[in-house]
Amino acid sequence: MDLAVGTILEGTVSGITNFGAFVKLPENKSGLVHISEIAEEYVENIDDYLKKGDKVKVKVLSATDDGKISLSIKQAKPKTKKPAELDWSDDKSQTNLSFEDKLSKFLKESNERMDDVRLRDNRKGAGGRQTRFNNMD
Repeated sequence: MDLAVGTILEGTVSGITNFGAFVKLPENKSGLVHISEIAEEYVENIDDYLKKGDKVKVKVLSATDDGKISLSIKQAKPKTKKPAELDWSDDKSQTNLSFEDKLSKFLKESNERMDDVRLRDNRKGAGGRQTRFNNMD
């Protein structure tokens, strides 16, 4: 089995700790997925993402001579494209809108985005912490 850095393999979650998950790889090898390498978002409780026996794709981050293998689930996933920037000049739906209507639409979309950010922050456990957006209400 090739354990070169960057290799993507399939394995089975064999154990979960408070700092990561152990994954059984082919040929009776085992590696660790650190909690920070499980998902793109903040992971507070690994049990919310993984269960013992789950099949997962992992990317090899490092492999030492003494058998320690560092793995990543989030880096094994295909890269997603960033959302496209809004190009207001080509937006045909706004050609007949007044400035006030455009401004109103912009504010509505901005508020929706802020709500999404707050919701994401709350899921990350930032509910009790002050963020720069909390004072905008």
